Amino acid sequence: MNIQSLMKQAQAMQKNLMDSKKKIEEMTFEGNSELVTVKINGKREVISVKLKENISLEKDDLEILEDMIMIAINDAIKKVDNEINDKLGSHAGSLSSFL
Repeated sequence: MNIQSLMKQAQAMQKNLMDSKKKIEEMTFEGNSELVTVKINGKREVISVKLKENISLEKDDLEILEDMIMIAINDAIKKVDNEINDKLGSHAGSLSSFL
């Protein structure tokens, strides 16, 4: 195998990885907790936070709500990470700084 062939393979691999990254960035992921639904994009940016209907909160419940929002956001981020691992496989670790 010559160096030009290796370079072409490397370029093709880089293009495939970048295409996969772009597709993931355009996707929407939903995270849920008992009280909250959060949507983020593949760039890990929060798109929306929705509270479940008919929730009456008292001051004491505010801490619980904050925890539920955190759980929902972390759930959505975990889904982004799973998608990255599914699409990019073994290359995801080396690309994590780019994603």
